[in-house]
Amino acid sequence: MILNIKQEFYKQRHKRIIWFIPVILLILMIMASCTLGYGESKRLLMTCYDAPDWIMFILVIIGSTMFSMEFQDNAILTILYKASKKLDVYLSKYIVVITYDCFLHALAIIFTIGLKSITLGTTITWITIYEYNQPIWLNMLNTMLIDLLTTMLIISLVFLLSCLITSNAIVITTSFLVIFLGQAVSANLLNLGKFVNVLKWNPLNMVSLTRQYYNFAMYYSTTHLENVQIILGTLVYLLIFFILGYMIFRKSNYN
Repeated sequence: MILNIKQEFYKQRHKRIIWFIPVILLILMIMASCTLGYGESKRLLMTCYDAPDWIMFILVIIGSTMFSMEFQDNAILTILYKASKKLDVYLSKYIVVITYDCFLHALAIIFTIGLKSITLGTTITWITIYEYNQPIWLNMLNTMLIDLLTTMLIISLVFLLSCLITSNAIVITTSFLVIFLGQAVSANLLNLGKFVNVLKWNPLNMVSLTRQYYNFAMYYSTTHLENVQIILGTLVYLLIFFILGYMIFRKSNYN
């Protein structure tokens, strides 16, 4: 397992896009700080300048290519041959993406501290009370921690799709459609008011976890779930998607 993890980190370090992503993330956060009005300043800090949305986009692309690129060039054959078991290969890839996920969230916090001093000055302080009767700095940390859980769910889903579809472009497209359009479909179904007690537990509803945390009043009327309920649902589906993805990967013909 340790060897597989080291190999995955080695491969990721030698991908140029990995080193450009922090710059891209910073640019997107700066754009968010410029396009949203002053009235949104507190929410910008709480969400690290909409970093959860940008990080989700980034992780879908990275997660989609973890398997699909190796499927396309058959590099997966060599990896599986050297590995003692398929679980080591699958889990090592997941660990590497999760590690990068944590890195991006930590980086978003660092960038936010810097941008705050430039764009917001001293008008709003870190101890200003905001959502949940908490200071903004705690709101920000909680949002990033909760988004880690949301993105872990996304990564599990992307890995599942990657094992079902071996085409890189199709995996990325399908992942975006399922995650972003899926949320709209879920919301529309729940807004119909029929079978809400059942439909509210659908997996696509859990993707709204981060957004509901920083904008509870708006999203609760759509998700029909409390924050704690969505967290529990996210944990359950995260485990389900991970297991299903691994089962498909294990039964694949790449032996």
